[in-house]
Amino acid sequence: MDSKLRKIAILVSLAVILLVSAVVVCGNRFSDGGGSRSVRNTPLPQGQEEEGTPPQEEARKTGQIGDDLSAFLKDPAFFDQEYNPVLEAAKDAASRLSLIVTSVERDLRIQIVNIDGEPVRNENFTVELEGMGEYTDPDRDGVIYIGGLAAGDYYVELKPVDGYKVPNNPTKVQVKDKVAYVAIEDISLLIRTEADIDAEAEDTGGTDAREDADRTEVRTLQNVSGHSRVGIDVSKWNGDIDWDRVRDAGVEFAIVRAGYRGSVTGSLVEDPRFAENMKGAAAGGVPVGVYFFTQAVNEVEAVEEASAVIRLVREYDLEYPVFIDTEGAGGSGRADGLDPETRTLVCEAFCRTVENAGYTAGIYASRNWFNNNLYMDRLDRYFIWLAEYRSAPLYQGYYQMWQHTSNGRIDGIEGNVDMNVYYGQ
Repeated sequence: MDSKLRKIAILVSLAVILLVSAVVVCGNRFSDGGGSRSVRNTPLPQGQEEEGTPPQEEARKTGQIGDDLSAFLKDPAFFDQEYNPVLEAAKDAASRLSLIVTSVERDLRIQIVNIDGEPVRNENFTVELEGMGEYTDPDRDGVIYIGGLAAGDYYVELKPVDGYKVPNNPTKVQVKDKVAYVAIEDISLLIRTEADIDAEAEDTGGTDAREDADRTEVRTLQNVSGHSRVGIDVSKWNGDIDWDRVRDAGVEFAIVRAGYRGSVTGSLVEDPRFAENMKGAAAGGVPVGVYFFTQAVNEVEAVEEASAVIRLVREYDLEYPVFIDTEGAGGSGRADGLDPETRTLVCEAFCRTVENAGYTAGIYASRNWFNNNLYMDRLDRYFIWLAEYRSAPLYQGYYQMWQHTSNGRIDGIEGNVDMNVYYGQ
């Protein structure tokens, strides 16, 4: 056999050996790790144990044959390579930015997010709006708002930022001419927790009903008949709640605060007890609705607030409405000076957005607020929740629920609690 033929024979032999070896290895892996395991047909003599560890078990322990896909992380030399494609790909992904751009009415909200869809904060972002110039993110919250735009198509480009990879191409978006009362997608990016804000300055609920109260208010659950029911409304201010004891005390429903808009900055904030109260009420068999304390100054912000509530309640069952809580914020709130027309538009926008999402919408306010700060002839189609602290309300308009005290006491809650009567249909 000449040298050429010898080489060919050797190569063929090696190929056969490798093929057989691969078949054997694969057979061992499938027989060990599949749904049916290999079984020894001939038992060992009594008292004699099988010596050694099966090869597949040893492989599993040592991470051989590709069992541990993250094994490279345990190899110090892996990170010493001059060019590491895995690490480079991870770095590239971590630094890549995207834009989420939405429009409610003649405006743009541009959110700069990372690969996980989370807003990137504490950076000096700048975007260029084709034909309009550049806009920055002064509060560095990862959101750039541009108002006063004409309806039409626009192109948004994120300018280069040190340490990040920005989109290669501009993002096209259509600016709407009129408010579309539809929940905003990705509103969750704008919802803050109280860890992100100054809650003492931002969470300043009103006291309009308290100022109008007299000494006849009933501070216990009312005696009702027919389809009427008695309930409470709660927020973070009520602390830990024992929902079983609350139910056993006679409470038939609860309206839970979902959140509020900050009185100073206008941030959308989830009530820190919201999820806890919703889950606790459900576990205790107490039906719920929700409310949101508004500080919206226009229809666009009202749609934002409604969108935030819709996002927060999507995993819960509601048997009662979604309310906009429209009150003053101590005189210095960002929405305290609104005229009745604007405030009415805010309530309409909130309620229409809620209804378009498939929920029942309602409005909460005191008697004086309904009489002096809203045009109720445009709002009485919604579920009206009246706050008036006296034995019998003086309000002359139509309402379906009455908050008769903020100084109630109920087993299962420490301190005062708001109490209500629902007049069923």
